[in-house]
Amino acid sequence: MSTTIKNISVIGDGGWGTTLAVLLAKKDYPVKLWGPFPDYIRMVRKTRYNTKFLPGIHLPRNITLTESLTEAVRTADLVIFAIPSKYANSVLKKIRMVKTDLSGKLWLSVTKGIDTKRLLRISEMIKKELSAHINIAVLSGPTIAMEVAKGIPSTAVVASHHLKTAKQIQAILNSDSFRIYTNTDIVGVELGGSIKNIIAIACGVCDGLGFGSNTKAAILTRGLAEMARLGKALGARQITFSGLTGLGDLVTTCVSPQSRNRSVGEQLGHGISIKAITSHMEMVAEGIETVKAAYQLSRKYRVSMPITEEVYNIIYKMKKPSQAVFDLMKRKIKSE
Repeated sequence: MSTTIKNISVIGDGGWGTTLAVLLAKKDYPVKLWGPFPDYIRMVRKTRYNTKFLPGIHLPRNITLTESLTEAVRTADLVIFAIPSKYANSVLKKIRMVKTDLSGKLWLSVTKGIDTKRLLRISEMIKKELSAHINIAVLSGPTIAMEVAKGIPSTAVVASHHLKTAKQIQAILNSDSFRIYTNTDIVGVELGGSIKNIIAIACGVCDGLGFGSNTKAAILTRGLAEMARLGKALGARQITFSGLTGLGDLVTTCVSPQSRNRSVGEQLGHGISIKAITSHMEMVAEGIETVKAAYQLSRKYRVSMPITEEVYNIIYKMKKPSQAVFDLMKRKIKSE
């Protein structure tokens, strides 16, 4: 199914949603940007700056800030879903109430997470909540929002079961500073973008404990192996995890000073509780929630994911980070 794209709406005014709105506006698309807090949306509309989530980036005039979810969804040919996974279900239920042909639109999920209750990927959740006939794609890759917003050369992958759909969105998003590739492995692309946040927390823990490059390289490499094992069990192609949405996104999230997930891990490594860490955060670190789903998936499909399990233990069982590392190192020796 091919949809002519004239109007685009971004559902979610976080850093990544706002970045994509800016990028599209600079390509002369009329964009509506919706956020869940009307007072904040009105403030951003007046100042043209999203100071909470994308400070210092001016919002072009062809971005319309709206408090009306109905308006945003109804008028869009392409709906970009940029809601954190923790809140995705509640927003989708509101979208379902909008009186319009939801399956007549093109949908793009840019959320990097997994539903913790039903263990669904976000594209699966969108189809389940809205319509099984929705034409959906996902966008993922090594993309720190602020870098993309500043026009720093970046890359990402758009994946869809229908290559024609992936190519259509590729053409819409691709720019001189944002190079888009296509893929048909929607499972692998979504899982890569989700699981890497867990491994980034583990790398941050190593930073907080004062370990060096050897440790981080080991966590990153073995974390990639975990990601690929789970992906294979869920039907993804292994080669996808060697690409931008696997290795590429993993490296960026594990080493960038701007990575929220790595920062959370670093604070955990310093002995700060997850409750204290999250109480001061404006933006969501997806790995905190995703590790619950990944841990459950690993048990359901009997996939060995020791790093994921230890991150889960640190966050939800209050295990000491130093003990978690010790236990990883003391596992039974084996071949790579």
